[in-house]
Amino acid sequence: MAEHTVFTLSQVAQHKSRKDCWLVIDGRVLNVTKFLEEHPGGEEVLLESAGKDATKEFKDIGHSKSAQNLLFKYQVGVLQGYDFNKDADARVASADEPKKNEMMSAFVIKDDCAPKYAALVEFFVPLLVAGSYLSYRYLTTGSSMV
Repeated sequence: MAEHTVFTLSQVAQHKSRKDCWLVIDGRVLNVTKFLEEHPGGEEVLLESAGKDATKEFKDIGHSKSAQNLLFKYQVGVLQGYDFNKDADARVASADEPKKNEMMSAFVIKDDCAPKYAALVEFFVPLLVAGSYLSYRYLTTGSSMV
């Protein structure tokens, strides 16, 4: 991880307005002022957590990997005293990239072994039966009237 400016929570707390909105997620100090209008949950959600540690709220929502990667884009520093797991940065950053060493496993649903013409038979046999019945009724009711 590259060296970042170290901030205290009291310094972050000074940035809690709509024009200057900072928050802390996982020990990363984020300047989300430009992201307020783009946030899918609305800017009010970010403004409620402005100037605070919003890690719990961020994790409770269950953000996507792309949202987690946005943390790096808006990071301006780190929180003083926070211990980073250096492997976590690499895992989140490469989460969207497929791993080349892993085999892909999937369940395959195979088509039935029914012949291709089975669909036609299933369609035309009931029509043939219905047509035969209607022909029989027409011929038997018409001959009794004469």
